[in-house]
Amino acid sequence: MFSLSEMAPLNQHQNSCKLLKPWWEVFMDYLVVLMLVTSVLACTVQLSRDKVVCIPLDPLVTENCSNHNVSPSLDVARTPASKSIPQDIGPNLLSEARGRRTHLVYQQYIYISQVCYHVALPLSSRFFPYMVLLQSLLLVASGSFWLHFPHTSSRIEQFLSILAKCCESPWTSQSLSHAARQESIHELVKGGRRPLQPPPSSGSSSPPETQTQRSSIDSGTDSPVLKRSDCAPSAPPPSPSPSTLSCNSTMSSITVGSEVHFPSSKPSVTVDSPRHIMCLDKSDGEQARALFERVRKFRSHCESSAVIYKVYLAQTIFKLFMVTLIISYTIPLLASLSFNHICHPAERALVGYDTFECIHVLSSLLHKLLVAYLTLLGLYGLLHFYTLAWIFQSCLRQYSFHSLKELWSLRDVPDLTNDLAFLIHMLDQYDPLLAQRLSVFLSPVSESRLLEESLERLWGEEKLKAMTTVEADGCTRLQLVALPRLPPALFTLGQLRVLKLELITNARFTAQTANMTSLRELHLYHCVAAVDPSALAVLQERLEVLHITFTQASEIPSWVLSLRSLHELHLSGRLSSEGGVGRSWALGSLRQLRHLRVLVIRGMLQRIPGELNEVAGSLVTLKINNEGTRLLVLTGLKRMVDLTELQLQDCQLERLPSALLALTSLRTLDLQHNKLRTLEELLSLAHLWRLSSLKLAYNRVVALPASVAVLRGLELLDLSNNQLQSLPPALFTLRRLRKLLLAGNLLEELPSDVKVLQLLTELDLSGNRLESLPSGLFLSCLELRVLNVAHNSLGSLPSGIAALNQLCRLDLRGNSLEELPVELGCCLGLCGGGLLVENWLFLSLPPNVRDFLSHSHTTSGRCSEDRSRPDSDFFPYFPPAQWCFSSALESQI
Repeated sequence: MFSLSEMAPLNQHQNSCKLLKPWWEVFMDYLVVLMLVTSVLACTVQLSRDKVVCIPLDPLVTENCSNHNVSPSLDVARTPASKSIPQDIGPNLLSEARGRRTHLVYQQYIYISQVCYHVALPLSSRFFPYMVLLQSLLLVASGSFWLHFPHTSSRIEQFLSILAKCCESPWTSQSLSHAARQESIHELVKGGRRPLQPPPSSGSSSPPETQTQRSSIDSGTDSPVLKRSDCAPSAPPPSPSPSTLSCNSTMSSITVGSEVHFPSSKPSVTVDSPRHIMCLDKSDGEQARALFERVRKFRSHCESSAVIYKVYLAQTIFKLFMVTLIISYTIPLLASLSFNHICHPAERALVGYDTFECIHVLSSLLHKLLVAYLTLLGLYGLLHFYTLAWIFQSCLRQYSFHSLKELWSLRDVPDLTNDLAFLIHMLDQYDPLLAQRLSVFLSPVSESRLLEESLERLWGEEKLKAMTTVEADGCTRLQLVALPRLPPALFTLGQLRVLKLELITNARFTAQTANMTSLRELHLYHCVAAVDPSALAVLQERLEVLHITFTQASEIPSWVLSLRSLHELHLSGRLSSEGGVGRSWALGSLRQLRHLRVLVIRGMLQRIPGELNEVAGSLVTLKINNEGTRLLVLTGLKRMVDLTELQLQDCQLERLPSALLALTSLRTLDLQHNKLRTLEELLSLAHLWRLSSLKLAYNRVVALPASVAVLRGLELLDLSNNQLQSLPPALFTLRRLRKLLLAGNLLEELPSDVKVLQLLTELDLSGNRLESLPSGLFLSCLELRVLNVAHNSLGSLPSGIAALNQLCRLDLRGNSLEELPVELGCCLGLCGGGLLVENWLFLSLPPNVRDFLSHSHTTSGRCSEDRSRPDSDFFPYFPPAQWCFSSALESQI
C-alpha cells in the first residue's frame, strides 16, 4: 500500500505535465480511455455471458426440407401447433409436447455447446475483447512515453520546476507590468508627439520628454502601479489587473493632456515623473537572481541537443503505425462476427447427431462494440495525422518570441533552439501567457533591471560614501570588488578622485559620469568596462591616470586609446608578442594620446612596440616588467630621446642595451632583476651626463669596472644582491654620490677611500662579509643618515661614530659584536628607535646611555624582528597599519 504522502508527488507531476499537452494530446488521452472502457466492457461481458446455444440437425429432415416434401410424422407433429391453444388449460393437465424430438438430455446440450464454442466459433469472436484490451493498454503506455522516458523526463521536470518558479516570482509580474506600461508610453509618444520631436532613435539632441522616457526605460524601476498620478480623480477607476491598471492610468493622463495639446504638467506626470522604484524584498531579489542563473544553465543544457523532440516524433510515428496496423487487421474481423454457426463436432457416438446449428449470444453486442472501437481508433489516427502535419509544418526546433518582440521594451528576448524551443512550442498550445512569463527570465534587459534595482538597494549613496577613504593629501578613493555592475549611486559622488573597479562583470559608464567632476584616476582590475559616447567625452576631458589589469590583450577597451588628456597609463597582463602591445594596438592607434607622459607595461614582450614611437614626443617615463620573458629587440628605444626614466625589469638582459646611447635626457636607469654579468658597456654611457640614478640590483655582476667613473653625475647607485667581491677605486671618484646600496654581495673589505664620498647620506652594506669598518667613514662622511651593516662579521665598532651627528638609523644586527661603544650616546638622531640591535647587546651599554635610548628601544626592538634593511627611497618600511595591496583579491589571499 502507498501512503498519501507518497502518492502526492506522482499526482503533482501528472498535473504539471498537462501544461505540455496540447489539445489533441488531451483529446487522444480521452479517446484512449474510451477505447480502454470499451475493451473492459467487452471483456466483462464475455467473461460473464459468453456462450453458444446449439440444436442438432436431422440429416433426413434437412434433405426432405430441401426437396419441399414434408413427412407424415412431421405433419402429425405440426398439426397441434397449427391449432389454437386454449388459454384456460389448468396446471394439472399435461400438455402434449410440441416440436421435433431430439432424444438429448440437458447434459448433452451443455457438452455440445462447449465443444461447438471452440470448434465452430472463430477466434475473433472468442478473443476480440482481450485483443482490444491489449491494444488499448499499448496505446495508453505509448501515449505519454515522451514524458517518462529517462533521457527526457529529467529535462521536463526541471523545465516545469523553473516554469513554476517563474510564474510565482514577484519579479515576473513587475517586469510584465513595466513592459506593458513602457509599450503604451512608447506608442503614445510615437503617435501623438511625432510632429513635436524627432524619432526616438535620435541621439543626445532629443527633447527632454524623450530623454526622460529613455532613462526610465533603461532603469526599469519606476512603476505607476504603485503611485497615484495628479489626474487620478478625473480618470475612471482602474481594473484590478496590473496590465490593465497600467494602461488605464496612462491613457487617462494622456487624454487629459491631449485636449490642450500638452500644455500643462499633467501629461508629464506619467511620462516624465521621477523614478519610483518598486523594490523587491531581499529574499525575492536573491531568488530572482538565482532563477536567472538557473534558466541560463538550463537553456545551455537543453539547446545542446534535441532529445525530447526526437522522442516525441518517434512516439507519434509509432502510434500512427500501430493505429494503421490495428485497423488493417480489425476491419476484416467484422465479417466473422455472425449470429449463426454450423457445428460438426464429430461426436455422433455420444449424441447421435453429426451437425448442429449454433447461435452466438454476444455476436451482435460484440459487433457493435467493434464498430465503436474502430470509430474511436479512426479518430485517434486522424489526430496523429494532424500531429505529424503540425510537426513538419512548424519548425519546432526553433522558437522566436514574435509577440513579445513587438513590445518595445522586450525586443531583446533571444531566440531558442532544440529542446527548449520544442518545450516552449508545446507550452504555447496550452497557454501562451506561460511562455511570456518565462521570457522575463530569458531577457538580458530584465536581468539588467533586476541587478540595477538590487544595486540601488544594497549600494546606496550613503554606503558608498562610508566606503570612501581619504588620503593624507585629501585624495578620496573608492574600491568596488566583485559586483555585477556599477551601482547607479556611484555617479553621484562628485568628490571622488580615484576609483578602483575589480572583477566587475558588466561595468558601464553612462552619461551620469558627468556628475563625477573630481574623477582623475581609474583602476580596472580584470574588469571590461563599456563607455557610452556621452561618458567618453567626459573621460577624455578629465581622466589623467588609468590602470588596467587584464588576462588577454583583447580585453583592453578600445576607448582607452582615445583618452587625449591621459597622462599615465599602466597595463598589466599577457600582451601579444607580435605587432606591438596587442591586436587592438594597431599602427597609429596611439596618436590620440598626445599628453601621455608615463607608460607602465607589465607583460611578456619580445620587443619594444614600435607604436610607442608615436608618443615619443610626450613620453617621459617608460617602465617595462617583462615577467621573465626575454626582451630581444630594443631598437624602438632609440627614438624616445625625451625619456628621463627607463625601467627594464625582469627582461633577461645579459648586457647593457646599446639603444641606451640615444637617450641623452635619461636621469634614471633601472635594470634590476636581469642577468647582467658584466658592466663593460658603462663607458658608452659617458655622454649621459644627466644620469643621476642607476639601479642594477638582483643581477649577476661579478666585478665593477673602472669605467664607472665616467658617470660623474651619479647620485644613487644600487648594486644590491650581486656577486661583487671588491670595489674599484674608480667608484670613489663619484663625488656626487648620495646613496650607495651594496647589500647582498661578497665584500670582505670596505676601502678607506669611501671617506671621499662626503655627500653620502645612505650606505647599505648588509649581507656581506665585512670584519671591520674604516675609521675615515665616520670622520669624513658627516652627512650620513642611514647606515646598515647588519649580517656581517664585525667584531667592533669604531669610537669615531660619535662624529655622525646626522645619523638617525643604525642597524647592527647579526654581527659578532661583544659590546657597543659608549659614543653611541652622542648620536642624537638615534634617539627614538634608530638603533637596531639585539637586546642582550643593548644591555652592554652604560645605564645612562641605555636610559637615553630606552624610552623607544622596546618599540624599535619589536620592529627589528620584521625589518632587514633601513628605511630608504627604494626599500621603504611601512607599519602594518599602512600595508596595502594592488587588489582586494590579493589582500584576501
